[in-house]
Amino acid sequence: MSHTVDIPQDIKDSLRKFRFRRNEGSAAIVIKINKQKLLMEEDEQFDSITIEELAEQLPENSPRYVVLSYALVHSDGRTSYPLVLINWAPLSSEIGHLTLHASALLEFQSTADVSKVIEIRDGPEGLTTDVVNAKLLGK
Repeated sequence: MSHTVDIPQDIKDSLRKFRFRRNEGSAAIVIKINKQKLLMEEDEQFDSITIEELAEQLPENSPRYVVLSYALVHSDGRTSYPLVLINWAPLSSEIGHLTLHASALLEFQSTADVSKVIEIRDGPEGLTTDVVNAKLLGK
């Protein structure tokens, strides 16, 4: 399979470690693409963060991949912690960066081993707890 952006081993290791973390609450690891080097880099990690706080931390003019371990409360009171990929691709981003980001999405999704993807294109207003719950609970 040909690819445009490399995913270095340290990113793969960070994703694996993140997947098996044992903390309560929602957490996220944010990955960006270094356009000059054509490789992915870890931008930030957050522990115990709300969806709205996460939305405020993400850049308004640059795409990111966000792997989110989300504390999802079901209607019967159970709490699960699904892994979700948030494809943060604000429309205000530079078109070349969006294109590069889109070209690497499937490979990153496969590497992160995440099946559920939430597409966010309209910035912080589009990333809310209600949106994430609706996508994950199928509402």
